[in-house]
Amino acid sequence: MAEQAFSPLATTQNDPSGLRSIASDFSSDRTAFRNVSWGKAMMWIFLLSDTFVFSSFLIAYMTARMSTTVLWPNASEVFALTIGGMTLPLILIAIMTFVLISSSGTMAMAVNFGYRRDRRKTATLMLLTAFLGATFVGMQAFEWTKLIHEGVRPWSNPWGAAQFGSTFFMITGFHGTHVTIGVIFLLIVARKVWRGDFDHERRGFFTSRKGRYEAVEIIGLYWHFVDLVWVFIFALFYLW
Repeated sequence: MAEQAFSPLATTQNDPSGLRSIASDFSSDRTAFRNVSWGKAMMWIFLLSDTFVFSSFLIAYMTARMSTTVLWPNASEVFALTIGGMTLPLILIAIMTFVLISSSGTMAMAVNFGYRRDRRKTATLMLLTAFLGATFVGMQAFEWTKLIHEGVRPWSNPWGAAQFGSTFFMITGFHGTHVTIGVIFLLIVARKVWRGDFDHERRGFFTSRKGRYEAVEIIGLYWHFVDLVWVFIFALFYLW
């Protein structure tokens, strides 16, 4: 019997190792996404990319604040409200933060009841989450209106460094857009849950396989990410 010729290339292709092995695992879905649906995997990838965007914005804000030679406005004074003759620093921001963090709790309960296939409680909790998110956006709109009325612009502000206005509107506006989009999708998925689309496998957007409430978990991932980002914005922009 003739001896079979040894081929390093053939050996590498049949038994991939190193970078070839990693590429093979990812492309064939054998390891990285073995127990994860594509919908959930794509949401994680989107959230990872969004993390880079928010990180860039916050790093730009910190760089602008530390490099400016002009006095940076005092957040306790800028974001204070006068209620009943008393000036309360950061009271609106504290309420906004409480509302948004509370919405994470209702969203987590919605996911829990979703996998129990209790569609009434799931839809109710999702609608409550959407209400809390809309309340947050409404308070943020009030905050923007107040600051614009007091003279804050993206290129200037009456309290000091001009970069304050541009970073404030950029960061809070980008985050507020995410919350608004989340509220819209919460309402869409909540309506589907309420109608029983996931139980009856009714065809349409965001309708998963019969008996699967994975869309609730996917929108939950997005919502928790938005809440987590706000914690960093709150700490760096309002408390620093």
